[in-house]
Amino acid sequence: MTRSAQAVAYRQPSVLRSGAGGRHLGLETSRGATPTGVEDHPRFFAGFLTSPQVAAAGLLAVADVAAARYFQPQLRASLDPVVTGNGDRLRFESFSGCGGVYARLDVLGPGLDGGEVGHGTTNVDVNNPLREALSRVGSDDPLHLRVGPEELAVTTLDGPVLEKKVPLPDRWLRGFAEAQVTAAGFDLRAELPADEAVRFLRSLPLGGTARRGAAGPRWVVPAGRGLRPTTRPVPGAVCLPGPERLGALQRVLRHATALRVYGPQGALATSGTAAAWEVVLQGMRLTLTLSPDPARGFSGEGGVLDALATDEAAEDAELIAVLLAWEPRVDVADLAASAGLTPERVRAALIRLGTSGRVGYDTAEAAYFHRELPYDAGRVERHNPRLRSARALVAAGAVALAGELGTVTAEDGHVHRVRAAAAGVLSCSCPWWAKYRGGRGPCKHALAVRMARRGAAAGQDLAEIGGGA
Repeated sequence: MTRSAQAVAYRQPSVLRSGAGGRHLGLETSRGATPTGVEDHPRFFAGFLTSPQVAAAGLLAVADVAAARYFQPQLRASLDPVVTGNGDRLRFESFSGCGGVYARLDVLGPGLDGGEVGHGTTNVDVNNPLREALSRVGSDDPLHLRVGPEELAVTTLDGPVLEKKVPLPDRWLRGFAEAQVTAAGFDLRAELPADEAVRFLRSLPLGGTARRGAAGPRWVVPAGRGLRPTTRPVPGAVCLPGPERLGALQRVLRHATALRVYGPQGALATSGTAAAWEVVLQGMRLTLTLSPDPARGFSGEGGVLDALATDEAAEDAELIAVLLAWEPRVDVADLAASAGLTPERVRAALIRLGTSGRVGYDTAEAAYFHRELPYDAGRVERHNPRLRSARALVAAGAVALAGELGTVTAEDGHVHRVRAAAAGVLSCSCPWWAKYRGGRGPCKHALAVRMARRGAAAGQDLAEIGGGA
């Protein structure tokens, strides 16, 4: 597994202080992206939280996920959460060490008071003393929030005084991107009022470690005002893979006003699927997105591979990136009109931008949002094994096209047949397709055939242009 050390530096530790004017929560930022370029310790907000207890619990839930490994736990450092200012809200994101749980706390306009929200993305320091202090927030007395350094600190401190270095595997970065792509295919499947939300979530197992294939995938189906378990994926059912992984939601249960559950569109699944679980709070939303199985992180889902494999999407992504302006909600139709592209090409470009952390996806609003992950995420594409292998097969001349069929001679000499299946999916005779049936994206042979077909079509277009000239 390819990995590197990710260094984040802060001017001082984040801290929660009490003073004559009330409590003050100072969240320190690292190096991050802003509308004016990369900036050391950007400042995104200084004002009040309208629901301090709720915000404290939500931040702790995001920090819980950042520090967790829900499958095969081991001692390791965790990455600090990511904060994004979108002009009208603050978003705090994290991703579990096992790569199977994505968390996001959206502090919306009604949850903030008395300050303008800036634009940009960076890491935010959430240390153990701060976690302990946040867990003791027991009243709704006014709480002042500062995201970014104090003005005095900016002018008097020279350089970072706190630095953390943590391992950053490529599969972690790929998973962060795949979680967004997966969520973009979700629909709202159930919505529970507060009392039913609390009852259901408190019925789930707490803590513990998720196990591979433990009792098979679990499913729940809407029933009246609540959810009931079912042993199979009946119509309307939503998968609950590894219910222990929803443990972080326990932090905010007493503040919940509703629970929304999102799942994939389309036909019934025969195995586990990903799902998003959103707790609605006062002026905020806390969302956990779970991979299809505790032992299966988002990095291998393959949802971005088709978009990464096209030169067209690469060019479109460069254009769309220029048009993004830290919007809290990316409007595909507006982008298509501004860029002169079809909505389909804009969506493919957004998927590609997601692989470098430049967009996320909000299931509650069914829309992408602009952010720039503060990691060297450009290597995600370069180190994607299937994509790299597919390009090597094309470069080696291992692909032969014949009508709707393509054959690929693999490295070991085996010939695999690739052909069109339902809904534009390419099936293959290889063991990968036999095992997953397209459920984890295309295999390297199908990717290679797609690349070869696009190359052949582009060559034909050039020949026709040359002949016309």
